[in-house]
Amino acid sequence: MTKTLVAAPFRADHVGSLLRPERIHQARKEFQAGSLSSAELHQIETEEIKRIVDKQIEVGLQAVTDGEFRRRFWHTDFLEHLNGVEGYVPDHGFQFKGEETERYDVRVTGKVSFNPNHPHVQDFVEFEEIVGDRAIAKQTIPSPNQLFNAGIRNLEIYPDVQEYAEDVIQTYRDAVKAFYDAGCRYLQFDDVYIAGLNAPEIPFNDSGYSREELIDLALHVVNSVLEDKPDDLIVTTHLCRGNYRSKWAFEGSYAKIAPVLFAKEKVNGFFLEYDDDRSGDFKPLDFIPNGGPRVVLGVFTSKHGTLEDKENIKARIEEATQYVPLEQLCISPQCGFASTHHGNILTEEEQWTKLKYIVDVSKEIWG
Repeated sequence: MTKTLVAAPFRADHVGSLLRPERIHQARKEFQAGSLSSAELHQIETEEIKRIVDKQIEVGLQAVTDGEFRRRFWHTDFLEHLNGVEGYVPDHGFQFKGEETERYDVRVTGKVSFNPNHPHVQDFVEFEEIVGDRAIAKQTIPSPNQLFNAGIRNLEIYPDVQEYAEDVIQTYRDAVKAFYDAGCRYLQFDDVYIAGLNAPEIPFNDSGYSREELIDLALHVVNSVLEDKPDDLIVTTHLCRGNYRSKWAFEGSYAKIAPVLFAKEKVNGFFLEYDDDRSGDFKPLDFIPNGGPRVVLGVFTSKHGTLEDKENIKARIEEATQYVPLEQLCISPQCGFASTHHGNILTEEEQWTKLKYIVDVSKEIWG
């Protein structure tokens, strides 16, 4: 059953990923060891998705996700199922603050295009059946810009970045259409790449292009993907500076990208990381068009379970209204609770308590 969205993103929303339960961790180990079939693993994941959909609805969320329970990483599982892209184990992981990530990445091996049998589309069909008419089923996928990270583009196949960009754009146009045809009406692009364009030293970059050129290219890619987006499809983007076992990868305000991306990106909403000083102040929000995309302030953290002070949260939202009207604002955690299968350092009970707290605070602010 396809539902029409009126006000997404919602006043209380969340980015997407949720802590994997021990049952899924154990099932994955048994699957890797060959003692559990793929069908049995899928069934266990389905049962756990049903449980956390019920829980999200119970705490009062209007948009729910599958917690990314069928994925190991927030981005690689989707990207490696595109034509011309493969997953592999590099010599080292990504360097985060105080920790190197598990070694896994993707790379281009041929011409890039959308795989019409992409498993995440069928996963969404099953997920929406679980949700039914009780809430809105939100689908998260990595932004097309993630394919521009260092080491992914094959320079022998794509010596020209513009040719590569056009293939990535068509790939994602086809992906958006596939999810829409499957019934998706709330789609989110997760974009660490764009957030990185703010950093003093751009991370994960080997392009040789200037910051300004990369910002313009990132805008071109997303806006071209969304050029023919159906009016009843809500597409948001989430900007993050890294989220791995409660660690982060880089810092930097939104000031460098705001004049271009905040002002011109044709999305319905921005999920923005604002849980600590690494994200800078709210001034870049002044570039968000009045009456344009909703701005979801990630003023709650998913990195630990301690609840934020309510009055401080209200004061921060009041501060943000200097740049964006209150009716255009929403609140959420700054990121998911488990961008990778490892998860952040908090308990599942703390996760649910925090999400319910966000819903309760939103009701106090917006009614």
